[in-house]
Amino acid sequence: MTGWLLILMLLVLGGVLATLGDRLGSKVGKARLSLMGLRPRRTAVLITVLTGSLISALSLGLLLLVSRQLRVGLFELNALQTKLNDSRNALKASRQAQKKASRELLQAQAERSRASKDLADAKAKAETLRQALVPLQQQRQQLEAERARLSRDVKARDAEIRRTEAELAQVRDRIRSGEAELRQLEKNVLALRRGSVVLSSGEPLATATLRLDNPGQAKQVIDQMLREANLQAYQRVLPGEKADRQILLVPRNDIERLEQVIRQPGTWVVNIRSAANVLLGEKVVYAIPEVRPNTQVVNTGDVLARTTLERNETNNEAVRNRLNLLLASALAEAQRRGSLSQGLQFDANRLNSLGQQLLERAPSRIELEVVTLRSSDTADPVAVELRAVGDIPSNTPAGAPTP
Repeated sequence: MTGWLLILMLLVLGGVLATLGDRLGSKVGKARLSLMGLRPRRTAVLITVLTGSLISALSLGLLLLVSRQLRVGLFELNALQTKLNDSRNALKASRQAQKKASRELLQAQAERSRASKDLADAKAKAETLRQALVPLQQQRQQLEAERARLSRDVKARDAEIRRTEAELAQVRDRIRSGEAELRQLEKNVLALRRGSVVLSSGEPLATATLRLDNPGQAKQVIDQMLREANLQAYQRVLPGEKADRQILLVPRNDIERLEQVIRQPGTWVVNIRSAANVLLGEKVVYAIPEVRPNTQVVNTGDVLARTTLERNETNNEAVRNRLNLLLASALAEAQRRGSLSQGLQFDANRLNSLGQQLLERAPSRIELEVVTLRSSDTADPVAVELRAVGDIPSNTPAGAPTP
């Protein structure tokens, strides 16, 4: 309604001012007025022009006074157009940004879909890897167990090497001891010529396996063994005489050391042996006590020695020498392992039968071995059997009658 009212007022005002201007021009023309030296007609035209301008000015002023929108449109049109253009540009940029954002959103959704798919694939791969990891973990545990077993084996081998080195040192000590005994034997050559030797150096006089429940029994047990050794010495050196005195002499320091050892927990083997060769009829026998832990020195089925009977060794003496050497090697091996046995137990009949088979064999190389029949500890006798490895070829022709 404001716009229509404004137009109506403008029309009314224009009509009124036009009427006033026309009347004013008519009066000026009739009055024949002259302004600024103009002719009356020119003055009337000037008044009419001024009146029209005034009408226009009043109309415009009234419009501007009444209508704020007209004022803004007239004076701020350029600014409004600039803002409108800026708004349009901003709207266009916003729409472009919205389109870009839409595209980025679509890309993000696509990437999200790909990420979801990749996540699903990663989960599937993780599950596959977990399933593949289970046997690997089991294999690692097996390898760790194998490594631990190998470590234990290495430690056991190291311990065995140290034990072997200790045994080697003992063998060297025995060699030195044997050399010393050899020198002692050389010194006793004259004594051997003067009489018969009834006790050899190192020959045992009393041997016992001890396990004391009460350490206080150590002295009593040692005294008993010394009495038995003294009796054995009497019977060997002074046969037929009454054992009414002590002919066995043992260093007191050795007896004290022996007593200290057997007081300790464990099973011990005590051996009292002759310290030198003793002739028949001598009045003094020097002895040395030895003590060592009781251990199993051989197992059932251990091969103590091997030898080969060559094809040209077919006579009685060669076979007998080879068997005696084999038995001596087996005894030395048993003693090297710690046995105190001075001889081997074997079946003489079977040994003779084996010797006879070897004499009657066809010319061939035969491997012989000595095998233990049962397990033996340090002080136990060592029971063995001599056997041939493989069959002994017979010298009897095929099809010939057996005698």
